[in-house]
Amino acid sequence: MNNIPSDKFTLDDAMAFLGENVDAVILVDGEADSYKALARRGILEEVIGEEGRYHDLIEKLWYHLNNSSEGVIEDYQVFFSHAGKFVGKYSKRTNISFDGVTYIVQMTIYPLKNEQVYLFVLDLLDGSQYVDETLTTKKVSTIQNTYLFSMYVDIVKDTTNSISITEISDEVMNQQLKYSEWRMMIVNMIWPEDQAVFLERTDPEYLKKNLAPGRTTSFDCLMMNLEGKFIWVKLIFSRAETSNEDDFRFVFMVQDINENAEALMATLKKYEELALKDPLTSLFNHGSIETEINNAIENIRKNNTEVSMMILDIDFFKNVNDEHGHSVGDVTLVHFADTITSFIADYNAVVGRWGGEEFVVILNGVGKDDSIQIAEALREKIAAEPFGIVGNITCSIGVTTVSGSDSIGTAFDRMDKALYEAKSAGRNCVKSVF
Repeated sequence: MNNIPSDKFTLDDAMAFLGENVDAVILVDGEADSYKALARRGILEEVIGEEGRYHDLIEKLWYHLNNSSEGVIEDYQVFFSHAGKFVGKYSKRTNISFDGVTYIVQMTIYPLKNEQVYLFVLDLLDGSQYVDETLTTKKVSTIQNTYLFSMYVDIVKDTTNSISITEISDEVMNQQLKYSEWRMMIVNMIWPEDQAVFLERTDPEYLKKNLAPGRTTSFDCLMMNLEGKFIWVKLIFSRAETSNEDDFRFVFMVQDINENAEALMATLKKYEELALKDPLTSLFNHGSIETEINNAIENIRKNNTEVSMMILDIDFFKNVNDEHGHSVGDVTLVHFADTITSFIADYNAVVGRWGGEEFVVILNGVGKDDSIQIAEALREKIAAEPFGIVGNITCSIGVTTVSGSDSIGTAFDRMDKALYEAKSAGRNCVKSVF
């Protein structure tokens, strides 16, 4: 074949040459969901079976994560049937991974006269030829890859085209899919609490009403990626700017903002904790524990539950600061807070620092008799706990129960009165006022 002079080379010679050199030729019947390999060579003989399901062939050839053999999760496979329909010749470059090596494959698809019958022609390409291209595109890949998905939408004609899924391929994919169908399929990949907003913002009538030509709208939500993990994304709609007011064409994009969103939420969480927590002990601060008391009262009114409260005061804490210094005093307060937190871990309870050496515990679901027993057990635990160079310390505890007719003030007054009685009785004891 290589010895034929160019001026003697015929179409038959060309077809024979292609028959000997093309790496794979596959006959597909989309309606029967089947394929048959007419020719397979090299690595494609290992990757593609002699025959099988067209669904599996689609997944193997291009519905897998880019530069990986890892397949797309089952939820996204609902789009496979739309990806395998062609109305004309179609060509794309794809990657196939086998035994840890990624191969570049040029794929050309020829629809035959029969409905949904296609001829797939596949050729392995020499990856070294694309080094310069790879180095060039790598410079912009960081920006491009933040956009996980993009497509053009005509909501009047109910069509989509130029679909690009960067997690699968850097190239535009073939999808014969109506916008209305895509919208109702993709909603299942949106976090349940965000689905109503997604359906509202992607509704054709909403877009017509709220987006003037050249304008863009977006919102953030959680969306499942192709690996099955929910990540933060920004959904963006941009209306094409044309002179025709009845032209409703849009660019839709899904941008990966997960890393920045998580960093922002971590920062917000940090400031939230600063606002709610005592900076020394990391317990609820005075304002937060007041809120918890108010929540407990509201819960009693709604559900008729039992709630008790106790206030703890470290006995003679001034002596700790005077004898050992305020740094040791701070360490003692933190240790004291940790001891309370550890003790109440088995209860439906919250604890906060009321101020100085005073701490408040709210016991949900605990009545009068049990609250006194719990307070006594906590007092004993603290008295037996070693506090470093300070040695042993004790505390006085005041206990009360809360009713639906209480306010924060009335409930606290009883608890504070019980604490005063405990101190007057010589400290290191539990007193209650109900």
